[in-house]
Amino acid sequence: MGSGTVLDTARFRYMLSDHCGVDPRNIHGYILGEHGDSEIAPWSLTHIAGMPMDEYCAICRKCEDWKQVQGDILERVRKSAYHIIDYKGATNYAIGLALVRIIGAILRNEHSILTVSVRLNGEYGIHDVCLGVPCLVSDQGVERVIEGKLSAGEQAGLLHSASVLQDAWKQLQEESPS
Repeated sequence: MGSGTVLDTARFRYMLSDHCGVDPRNIHGYILGEHGDSEIAPWSLTHIAGMPMDEYCAICRKCEDWKQVQGDILERVRKSAYHIIDYKGATNYAIGLALVRIIGAILRNEHSILTVSVRLNGEYGIHDVCLGVPCLVSDQGVERVIEGKLSAGEQAGLLHSASVLQDAWKQLQEESPS
């Protein structure tokens, strides 16, 4: 397993928390795919107080154009590492915290759902690529992938993210000396 999108998921929940004025521990949502520009925010799997985001927005009323805010939040999550690198030159502390979270889940046998990177073997219709997806993590490592029901657009986005990584792998193989 790799660190996947655990860090991006934490940033995502924080940004939703900040926007909605709700403690991030009460926000359940994930960033899936590669840790990078093709990652996706599956809003269909995002909930506050057990309510899907679209239902919660009717109560929240903090914004007039929720779809625009969704895009803005995802873009901020995707670009946050670039901003930190511009300021500090590296992002080593945040990834360290994400690794502490993953290791804690393993050592304490938490059975936590974390978006670690695992090789997919048909989950989400994807084969032979490692992506950050929700996984049950315990003292056994990844016990299983939790395959949530994505919308058609979200599924297409996750397939695109997988293809980005597959293409990068193919390019590396072509460039490596025999």
